[in-house]
Amino acid sequence: MTLALCGYSATFMRYAMAVTPVNYLLFGCHFVNFGAQATQGYRYLNYWKCVAPSSPAHVQHKSMLTRAFLSFGGKELKDKATQEASHIADQAKAAAHKVEGKAKEVANKVTSS
Repeated sequence: MTLALCGYSATFMRYAMAVTPVNYLLFGCHFVNFGAQATQGYRYLNYWKCVAPSSPAHVQHKSMLTRAFLSFGGKELKDKATQEASHIADQAKAAAHKVEGKAKEVANKVTSS
């Protein structure tokens, strides 16, 4: 579908410039659509490893980004995020326990009536 929309947009970009008067709005819409579809096509190919993301330059760039992230406080951010996630999980467990207690109370009231 992406390839079809790229072809469609390219055709109508050409058409927008061929008509008289030139239709710049049609050209602009199809130019943006062509760019978006080309980006989606690249992302698809990149996801399925068709663009060779495992090349040495790519691996080096990725490790360089990781080192930069860690040197700018990435470890501290990761630790803080882990602590916060643990705290939220504890709060969720406490809330679930409270709800379970209330549900048992209601069940007891219903069965005793």
